[in-house]
Amino acid sequence: MAGVQTAVALREQGFTGTVTLIGAEPHQPYDRPPLSKAILLGKAEDSAFDIDFEALGVELRLGLEVTRVRTGAHEVDTVSGPVPYDVLVLATGAEPVTLPGTVGVPGVHLLRTLDDAARLRPLLTEQHDIVVVGAGWIGAEFATAAREAGCRVTVVEAAGRPLAGTMPAEVAAPMAAWYEQHGAELVTGARVEAVEPGAVVLAGGRRIPAGAVVVGIGARPATSLLAGSGIELGPDGAVVADRYLRASAPDVYAVGDCASYPSGRYGERLLVHHWDNALQGPRTVAANIAGDQEPEPRALEAYDPVPYFWSEQFGRFVQYAGHHGAADTLLWRGSPAEDTWSVLWLREGVLVALLTVGRPRDLAQGRKLIVSGTELDPARAADPSVPLKAAAR
Repeated sequence: MAGVQTAVALREQGFTGTVTLIGAEPHQPYDRPPLSKAILLGKAEDSAFDIDFEALGVELRLGLEVTRVRTGAHEVDTVSGPVPYDVLVLATGAEPVTLPGTVGVPGVHLLRTLDDAARLRPLLTEQHDIVVVGAGWIGAEFATAAREAGCRVTVVEAAGRPLAGTMPAEVAAPMAAWYEQHGAELVTGARVEAVEPGAVVLAGGRRIPAGAVVVGIGARPATSLLAGSGIELGPDGAVVADRYLRASAPDVYAVGDCASYPSGRYGERLLVHHWDNALQGPRTVAANIAGDQEPEPRALEAYDPVPYFWSEQFGRFVQYAGHHGAADTLLWRGSPAEDTWSVLWLREGVLVALLTVGRPRDLAQGRKLIVSGTELDPARAADPSVPLKAAAR
């Protein structure tokens, strides 16, 4: 997503130089969200972008793996030889974290690529017993699809609740009930001891029948190819980009899942592994590259969006905007016992993040309030009958 959108945005910004898009996968560039939904369930064959790259003057070099970046020489090494660059945009994305001891074990799957979805689709069609390891966003989405396909589903989570790495306990607690409501078993506080033919063995000895095991325990920036490049990486493995999405080496930018950036809005460096970041960031990168090529270079554009993502799971549409790490107040709009509700995070009375379940109007209005830095009346903000924008002070 980030690489494709950068190429498209460069042309939209008037960049007239050569644009080459290199990708390790052999497929035409595609969108990833349908992989855990329509493609997985056989409702679509692919999710290729409807973009005429030839008409845009963008050269696609697919099925070509970049093995090293040599910033001093302004070249990237590939299995087919070096490729020179004037400006390099790193949009390598993220790679899924694997479950120790299961790499190469038959029946163990990840869900990140079109090929992953293609391997999993017949297992859902045949209604295998499925064990999902990890009750995060991707685990919940896959469990939803597997239940829709008629599979028996067990989700195993090492923490004591779903979404333990991203949501506070009181927010994640009502989501735990969604699994049972849709016929999936959620096992929390459980560690996988081993994966055997036809079964997953938990610490403590429980054996869960498993025709297939899907691991969804997180992702890390795909930046191993940058070893020795001189490009700074953070402790999380992400490219350390500045506020203009420039990497530490000259003429190198980084965008999407592989890069972190400093947020003036939130006062900390953010690493955002979501679709919207891979859509918005390329516009900033392209504007800065194109502006620098003009006879009178334009001022650089800073990147500081309100992060946003959505998830479709267990018949619910969940949306999140902002970043709640430094919030000092949590407000509920509606009851988690209801089908629709929202959670607001405030800092010194100002909305900094919100999560909505089936309340898209809250999300749309809340996102604008976050952008404007508007202070809210807590009592009115907590009343689900009051439009969120009407809670502004």
